[in-house]
Amino acid sequence: MKKYTVYVSIVLMLAILSGCGAAARTIAARSTSEKSDVFTEVAGNDAAPSGYADVVITANIKTHLERFYKGESKASAHGKEAYPFLFNIDGQAVLWKAEGKKHELPEYDANGHTSKDPEAGTGIRYVLNKKIRLRAGSHKLFFGMPEDDYYREVVITVKDGETQMLDFKPVYRYKTRPTRIPTYMQGVSKFDVLVNGNQVEQHVANAQ
Repeated sequence: MKKYTVYVSIVLMLAILSGCGAAARTIAARSTSEKSDVFTEVAGNDAAPSGYADVVITANIKTHLERFYKGESKASAHGKEAYPFLFNIDGQAVLWKAEGKKHELPEYDANGHTSKDPEAGTGIRYVLNKKIRLRAGSHKLFFGMPEDDYYREVVITVKDGETQMLDFKPVYRYKTRPTRIPTYMQGVSKFDVLVNGNQVEQHVANAQ
């Protein structure tokens, strides 16, 4: 936890000192916890006590290999061992790092055509899986990606004693030539948020 706190502080300072965009400043501001009793990370399958609920959070992203682009900053997490995801729920912030693994998919289908799979190609895929426990009711959840200046804020409602699946799924930008196909190589356009498989429409702020 200490190393995460140090990382969060660095992100905050760099965002302020560099005068970067609105999304980066928002992410930096939400990196600081105002509360510490909103949720706890849990392990195992024990049922939540009365008045509480569990939420299983998953998020993933695929990036290019490290140093694929010559002009990319050496500090970038793209292609490295871990990728950071920021969550802030009702004022309690946590920065979780997802372990990266090399991920390869064919770039062409069986007919020799360019694959339409947005993750076709060789890169690094990061998958986050965490389980938290919080009070039943509605909660304001902030999801941020400090590496890509992206965030989304939604309201989730959990019922007493239930276990809810909360998934953050990337939607990648399109490449324009020779065909308009989404690809991880162009970076993330947005993240869809799904609760128990159903897309969340209610939101506080859209992606920036």
